[in-house]
Amino acid sequence: MDEHNIREVVIVGGGTAGWMAAAALCRYLNNGYTNITLIESDEIGTVGVGEATIPPLIAFNSLLGINENDFIAATQGCFKLGIEFVNWSRIGDRYFHPFGGQGYDLQGLPFHQLYLRERRRRPLPPVAAWTMSGVAASRGKFARPSPQAGYPLNQMNYAFHFDASLYARFLRKDAEGNGVRRVEGKVVDVKLRGEDGFVENLTLDNGQQIDGELFIDCSGFRGLLIEQALETGYEEWGHWLPCDRAMAVPTKLAGPPDPFTRATAHQSGWQWRIPLQHRMGNGLVYSSAYIDDDEAEKVLLANLEAEPLDQPRKLRFKTGRRKLAWNRNVISMGLSSGFIEPLESTSIHMVQAGISWLLSMFPDKRFNPLEQKEYNRRMQSMFEWIRDFIILHFHATSRDDSPFWDYCRTMDIPDALAERIEQFRNKGRVVAEGHELFTTPSWVAVLLGQGIEPEGYEPTVDGLDEEKVSKALDQMRKDYDTAADRLPTHAEFIANCCGAAGSRPPVELAV
Repeated sequence: MDEHNIREVVIVGGGTAGWMAAAALCRYLNNGYTNITLIESDEIGTVGVGEATIPPLIAFNSLLGINENDFIAATQGCFKLGIEFVNWSRIGDRYFHPFGGQGYDLQGLPFHQLYLRERRRRPLPPVAAWTMSGVAASRGKFARPSPQAGYPLNQMNYAFHFDASLYARFLRKDAEGNGVRRVEGKVVDVKLRGEDGFVENLTLDNGQQIDGELFIDCSGFRGLLIEQALETGYEEWGHWLPCDRAMAVPTKLAGPPDPFTRATAHQSGWQWRIPLQHRMGNGLVYSSAYIDDDEAEKVLLANLEAEPLDQPRKLRFKTGRRKLAWNRNVISMGLSSGFIEPLESTSIHMVQAGISWLLSMFPDKRFNPLEQKEYNRRMQSMFEWIRDFIILHFHATSRDDSPFWDYCRTMDIPDALAERIEQFRNKGRVVAEGHELFTTPSWVAVLLGQGIEPEGYEPTVDGLDEEKVSKALDQMRKDYDTAADRLPTHAEFIANCCGAAGSRPPVELAV
């Protein structure tokens, strides 16, 4: 062991972020000398309303050796094939943002360019009709594609809905089983080293002192270490993402759970609908500049499908990011690193990405500034790419029925996003940067769904025979429809493979 190797890692805060970090670090730092301690207090609640995810979580769970069926059963989970957006471009409109690819390319030309040209020749359904996830979701179908699945089932991608508090509990069991030490208590004092301002130790409310060399701040919005102790600073994005409140309430299930999230736009915000096995997760995200809490509660309760199981829970937030995700010997994760509202279910992914990048450039006691700089560059880029994708949903609208939508429609937007919109409006081009989370199919689904209509398409598409392209598109649709017909319903798949109650059969449904 090198004398500079870090021996003591301290995670402040539990919840989803803290236990994700603990579960991953204890597996990848299983070196015989690095100890991981997690401090949390049962008296401090977690936000715990983020119940929808995106597909990369599959890889994270797999790296931890988690059996997916056990995970779904333990968290009362369901599967998610995408997000249905209602009333975003215009009242009465709806579109679907599916996971996975759209159709397939022909002679190296992107599918969506072929689709754009064909739409000029004849009426076509929305582009989601050329996605396996979109077609399956529209019929309430789901099955996990097997590794041997061929086209088009191999294009179906999925994520999860689950109870976030149960996921944290599931990860805690795994982490503690792999040597993570949990300490109950509240941090009441943070001691900084005089020579460099690094965090040296923490004092808990019972007088216990916890020493550490690397600290991971998962303390939520307050940023106990990254902000309160180190005064890192926060870059606010409320002028682009004006929603600053959320209200959440669970209800009974009104029917079989859909394999997708629904986001419905209202006059001063939007409402989420997330089905689980045992209940429906509901919430309203809204702007306090345009609606007060009492009226927001009335809107939420008036738009529920079933009986509430609890009183609405109110949350406040500021969209933005910490100016440095990694400052000195503190790395912020989860809400302590920043918050982009939950419209595209990215919060848990940002924790996952932060863990991955930390492991790929794990420091030693000397804390090379290059590692910190690269980590912060990646986190900043990810936050800004996701931010712009979310802004697109609010800005690209024809709604003028309320002051909220008037503001969103007419507000100035980041230059990079404005250029992307114009590139698409011109010839349907999607210009991506680096390793962005949302790829071309996602941008195409949302741009078209929000009413951005390209004036043209790539000229090279005219080099392909129109009739051959037309027949190819028709065959693709037929392939998706035929495959979806063979799938079990979402509820049937859960009952047979990963229901929270009862035993599972020895033969798993997979296609």
